[in-house]
Amino acid sequence: MTYNEKLQRVWHEYEKEHGFLPARARDAVIWGAQRQMIEVPTPDPYDKLAEDMSRALREEYATDALGRRYRKNHAVRVTKGGVQHTFWAILGNAPREHMQKAFIQRREQIVGDCVQLGTDVEVYNDLNADQPPLQMLLDFRDDVEERRFWSGKKAA
Repeated sequence: MTYNEKLQRVWHEYEKEHGFLPARARDAVIWGAQRQMIEVPTPDPYDKLAEDMSRALREEYATDALGRRYRKNHAVRVTKGGVQHTFWAILGNAPREHMQKAFIQRREQIVGDCVQLGTDVEVYNDLNADQPPLQMLLDFRDDVEERRFWSGKKAA
């Protein structure tokens, strides 16, 4: 059984025991560790620091001369020898190739999320055919324009 499969098993057992109510993942792993279903890992301090740094880099924004707020740091994921590595670069200093890959990867994440969201909504609706179906519009053009409009109004 893979690590992810163990975690999924803990989640499903936790949900079953707690009546299938929405719950925090933290509560489920504590529950699973107490029952020795999973081991509490000993963290590598450098992994923890790198994870914290990645989060900090993702959250760093700047504002350009036109008042546009932009994400300052951009990541590209690369697999080498079967291991995934993430390379970060600063938007204004990064090589064009890095930024192109970063933008393509982010767009692919969004598309993948939309495909999965659409599937999840369809399955939910099929499982609950006695209720009005939930609708999910995946064309974001109007949302993007509206958000940009209101963001510009707030900055002015």
